[in-house]
Amino acid sequence: MHYVIIGNSTAAIGCVEGIRQADGEGRVTLIAAEPWHTYSRPLISYLLQGKVDEEHMKYRPDDFYRQNGCSAMLGRTAEAIDAAAKKIRLKGGQTVSYDKLLVSTGSRPFTPPMEGLDTVAAKFFFMSLADARALAAALEPGGKRVFIVGAGLIGLKCAEGISGRAQSITVVDLAPRILPSILDEDGSAIVREHIEGQGVKFYLGRSVSRFEGNKAVLTDGTEVEFDILVLAVGVRPNTELVRDAGGKVGRGIVAGSRGETTLPDVYAAGDCVESWDITAGEARVLAVLPNAYRQGECAGLNMAGADKEITDAFPLNAIGFFGLHMVTAGSYDGESYTRRSGRDYKRLVCEGDRLKGFILIGPVERAGIYTALIRKQTPLSSIDFELIKEKPQLMAFSRQERAKQLGGRV
Repeated sequence: MHYVIIGNSTAAIGCVEGIRQADGEGRVTLIAAEPWHTYSRPLISYLLQGKVDEEHMKYRPDDFYRQNGCSAMLGRTAEAIDAAAKKIRLKGGQTVSYDKLLVSTGSRPFTPPMEGLDTVAAKFFFMSLADARALAAALEPGGKRVFIVGAGLIGLKCAEGISGRAQSITVVDLAPRILPSILDEDGSAIVREHIEGQGVKFYLGRSVSRFEGNKAVLTDGTEVEFDILVLAVGVRPNTELVRDAGGKVGRGIVAGSRGETTLPDVYAAGDCVESWDITAGEARVLAVLPNAYRQGECAGLNMAGADKEITDAFPLNAIGFFGLHMVTAGSYDGESYTRRSGRDYKRLVCEGDRLKGFILIGPVERAGIYTALIRKQTPLSSIDFELIKEKPQLMAFSRQERAKQLGGRV
């Protein structure tokens, strides 16, 4: 059996490890456009801060490919899939045949049309190691004014990463609040105030009308002078390989609970894939690292003949900015319980007899209990939810459930 994986990030590594759980003999070939050993993308902001070096960004040890009998074709770009012939064409004309294929091509930065963008000399994205290297070089010597378009996760992690290396940081976003995809208004206000305390300036509820070289003119007429532009507006899943091969694609690649696409013997996992969100009741692209790994591992197991499904996916983010930590999960439509004390914030959202989502800012140590309630769809009537609201702990569960959580011990 020849397994081929397109990609080299979280989902791809999960797939390699899934395959090897079920098949220790089959050939595994990994094809990736980036030339680097597998690394953790969320760490690029810490690389700029000097908290990690490139060696410690590696997602697996140096001998990972060798230990897993994996031939890594790094720095090679897959251009097309011939699903009928079971072949992949690479840039340069080489072809690679497969028996089972995983597409884990991730996503790419999205840039909406902006007048005058071509007049900006120093502009960057912030999604890859190459992006971080290029931005770090542009920041030297110091004293540069940085203008970031986008107040989502990528834009704000960039702001944190460069905060000690830039003269000033200004962030603009069309949304009226920061992190609109994961925080409600109260949570967003708390995090915004904290980040502003680090010297970051926000222009929210407006966008760039036009660029004039190193000047951005906003839709309300405000002019912002800068030296470096970072574009962090959003991302788009890389679905083209599957789409052009005739596979079904929506917002992302359409894949079943076992990772299978509509193409024979072709699977997909990670940020390029639609997942069924159990908290929203719809198919969505869930671009979060834990989901990517689980999808990749599940696909690898099934590619190697096992029988594995994922039927409990939902958004889950654990992140921090300038020392303020947060965990967010699920969806926020439903009945809410909220509690706030200074910068500590908790919101639990329930629908019917189930926990549907939550936001924790500040103390996040017991977030795993809330996460488990969502993932397992635990009936709240079966636990002491009033205790869980205030102090998430195993004592709120039945004796039998505590036994499960503790591996049979009570």
